[in-house]
Amino acid sequence: MRETEPTEAEIRQNFDKMLASVLSGGGIHSETGLDMKTEDALWQVARAYPNASDDLVRAARSAFAGQLDGSNAREADLARQRRLAELAKKRR
Repeated sequence: MRETEPTEAEIRQNFDKMLASVLSGGGIHSETGLDMKTEDALWQVARAYPNASDDLVRAARSAFAGQLDGSNAREADLARQRRLAELAKKRR
């Protein structure tokens, strides 16, 4: 188990490895440092094997860019806040 978060260089390397894996019929390893949106996009590529389209690959790269720039995390935080607000509203 890691005691520190992976560096950006390690995350980039992991993404490249996982993309190559799913494009060749493999899967995704755990503990890559990739977020759920990026992993989900990679699984879409994996499920399309051996016919993964360029659009699916672009979507995976876009999801990864969102991880790097923080937009995926902001989107996930907003979704959590909405769910919590909905739960709080139901309790009233």
